[in-house]
Parts: sequence; C-alpha cells; structure tokens
Amino acid sequence: MTNWRNGLARLAVIAAVAGLATIPAAVMGQETPIRIAVEGNFPPFNYLDSNGALQGFDVEIANALCSAMSAECELVVQEWDAMIPGLLAKEYDAIVSSMSMSDERREKAAFTARYYDSPSIFITDKGSNLAAFSPEDLAGRKVGVTLATSQLAYADELYSGSDITVFNSSPELYQGLAEGRVEVILEDKLAAYDWLTNTKAGQCCEFRGEDIKNPTFFGDGAGIAVRKEDRELLGALNTALETITADGTYNLINAKYFPFSIR
Repeated sequence: MTNWRNGLARLAVIAAVAGLATIPAAVMGQETPIRIAVEGNFPPFNYLDSNGALQGFDVEIANALCSAMSAECELVVQEWDAMIPGLLAKEYDAIVSSMSMSDERREKAAFTARYYDSPSIFITDKGSNLAAFSPEDLAGRKVGVTLATSQLAYADELYSGSDITVFNSSPELYQGLAEGRVEVILEDKLAAYDWLTNTKAGQCCEFRGEDIKNPTFFGDGAGIAVRKEDRELLGALNTALETITADGTYNLINAKYFPFSIR
C-alpha cells in the first residue's frame, strides 16, 4: 500500500470502547486490535473531515460493531482499488467500506450479512435531453464511472458502445459531470443522494431512469469483508450486526445520515 488516493497518508483511528474488555484474541486468535479498512473518500459513508479524521456512516457502523463485540479496533484508510488485495495480504482484518457483495468479490473474500442496500442509478445534468438509458440509448455518449467499482464492471460489460471515462473517486466523478466532461454518470444511489441534496455543486444534476439492481454485478447489498479462513471473526461480526440492529443503534446511525431506512 504505497499509493494513497488524493495523496492521503495512512490514518489510524482507535475505536474507543470505554469500560469494555477487549477480546481480539477470542475473535482472531491473537493479542492485537482488529484492523478495519475504510476508504475515506466516499461521503456520506466514509470520508476525512477538515481535521483529517474519519467520519461517516461506515465509520460509525464499524465502531458500533466493535463496541458490540467488546473488541479493540483500529480503522485504517486504504485506497479503494487495493482493498481486497490488502485484506488477503493480511494488512488488515476486515473491510467496512460500502463494499457490494458481487459474485467476483465473493470468490476472494467472505462477507457478513448485508448491512445496507443501495441500487445504482444514472445521473445527468438537469438540462440533459437524455430520456432513456439502455445500451443503445447511450451508444456513443460520454458515460462516467469510478475506478474499481461494480458500476465500472457493469458499464464495461453492458455499455461497451459508450465512451466510458473512469474517474479515480466519487468526488472526481461528480465534478466531471458538473463540469460537463461526461454527459451521464452511473453511481451508487445513496452516495449520490448526499451530493445531490447536500452540496451546492450537486444542484446541477438529478437522478434519471430506474434503479438498477443486478446481483451479478452489484451483489446483495453492502457487506463486511473478511478473509475466508477467518470464520470466528465473520461469526462475531454477524452477531454484532444483529446486536446493533436489535438494540436500536443501527437505526440511530441510519437516521443521522438518511431520512429513510437504507436496510
């Protein structure tokens, strides 16, 4: 992990669990914190604030899970396109970073139960004359997607007749659309919802077409990835997810970021 998106250096954030015993040994078979990778460049799910601290829905979910497990955790920033390679190389133990559970990713890693679900959707400038979004409709059109995402795989497979531009991050993708470098983008709907509704730049644009849910490319929502051999950690995370759902913690975090359930 030598290259960091947008020049970000590795950031470590210790999840504070006051008054609770730490049990990483019971979960992982070693006396070290559970290391959790987060991209830090996908608001509102995960991002770095003005002080360089990790914030967002994924970050709060990760900390809540660690609290429910009574475990000491360390969050580390990891560039998106090296997420699974870093996991398999044992640079961290889990990924809580809005990772969709696609068939391709399931071949490499094990996933918990879904912790949220979001369709993909096309987004255009409000003045766009695009009314339909089939591969034929977008043939020859400039379509933007983000590097190493399910949206890129989907576009490469089904929209090969389009002029596809790949951006390094979601913020760069949105900027490309706002500046007219692409005519339409394909993005995770919940991530784009924050940009469209909570930023001045996002006022330029709007959702178009129908929600896209294709299990082959987008899987069954977002899950937490671990190495396939780490069955105890997988079980502990699933149990913790059930706990924060039952005690209302999940709903409190959900309501902080979205005015509707994303489960």
